[in-house]
Amino acid sequence: MPKQTIANTDVASKRVLVRVDFNVPLDNGAISDDRRIRAALPTIKSIADRGGRAVLMSHLGRPGGEGYEAGSSLEPVAKRLGELLDQPVLFPSQDCTDDAAAGAINAMADGQVLLLENLRFHAGEKSGDAAFADRLASYAEVYVNDAFGTCHRTDASMLAVPQRMGDGARVVGFLVEKEIKYLSEAIASPAKPFTIVLGGAKVSDKLPAIENLLPKADHIVIGGAMAYTFLKALGHNVGSSRVEEDRIKEAKHIIALAGESKVDLHLPIDHVCSTQFTENAGDLEEFEDHIKDGYMGLDIGPKSRLRFTQAIKGSKTVVWNGPMGVFEWRPFRMGTRIIAEAIADATDAGCTSVVGGGDSAAAAETFGVASRLSHVSTGGGASLAMLEGKPFEAVELLDDA
Repeated sequence: MPKQTIANTDVASKRVLVRVDFNVPLDNGAISDDRRIRAALPTIKSIADRGGRAVLMSHLGRPGGEGYEAGSSLEPVAKRLGELLDQPVLFPSQDCTDDAAAGAINAMADGQVLLLENLRFHAGEKSGDAAFADRLASYAEVYVNDAFGTCHRTDASMLAVPQRMGDGARVVGFLVEKEIKYLSEAIASPAKPFTIVLGGAKVSDKLPAIENLLPKADHIVIGGAMAYTFLKALGHNVGSSRVEEDRIKEAKHIIALAGESKVDLHLPIDHVCSTQFTENAGDLEEFEDHIKDGYMGLDIGPKSRLRFTQAIKGSKTVVWNGPMGVFEWRPFRMGTRIIAEAIADATDAGCTSVVGGGDSAAAAETFGVASRLSHVSTGGGASLAMLEGKPFEAVELLDDA
């Protein structure tokens, strides 16, 4: 059932409590990547431009839930958001539930924007505490979920707060609406050929997604460290590459399922390897098929890149979640770069491309192709949960359209 949206909600002179995802990376107190802040701008501007009073709440990092921690403060985010909005953003207190925060909210004028301090300074955010949720719910007449990155979580701000809004409207923001539209459509009825590109470190993170998507896929491309569990399951020597031994049986099951479903499962056939997991040390060598003892695979090799790009070329839908190697390090970035460019080229030719958040989104930005892709998700864990077919209670409880 489609959900009520902020675009169709009257906000004039109303206090609107918006759960955003401002969990941005900080480097010595400075924001090193503001994509998640920029992604929330359409919802915030829509509320402010229509005379609403936007009260924003978010978490940042993993504070212990025992009160204020300077290193996890959202104050730098308030400053950056003010620059992007070209208006001051109120930041009233070091505690999102104290009287100073409540007083500042009550004193807001139409069109103003306020950001509460880090929700996770309170243990009640992670535990779903009722009293904590009641306090937050009392701040506003309208609740907006625009935090796709936490839609798969059961935190107080995602579930307990909207449940306690009484007769207030509970709606989705523009970002969550767009994320769910792209991801759900890509999964429910993908235009064919449908290619899934998966990478990253842990095969255990991706096995449920593979099993869920396999019946609909034409090609499944697997790179990154997770590929070595599959290769070992096939009897290959993978050297000292990362292998999840307890997942080999499941990898064999996926390989068998792909064969039964007539899905083309593409695994690396050559590898860029090193004797050390570092950027500038260790002996580098390329191996075809089997990897020599003492070496670990840290990127796909040139023949794999060609094979993978051929699978992507001509696709009508591509879902990409996870890099092909340690793309942050120069010797091992070429595989991820070639795949990112191949997906962008396919998109230019009419393919719908959906990129999961986290490392894939960072890679798309690093290699300058993000703007050429159909949709780059802001939530790695949430997008993966959608690929697994999991429902989001935080969205299901919102008002139906």
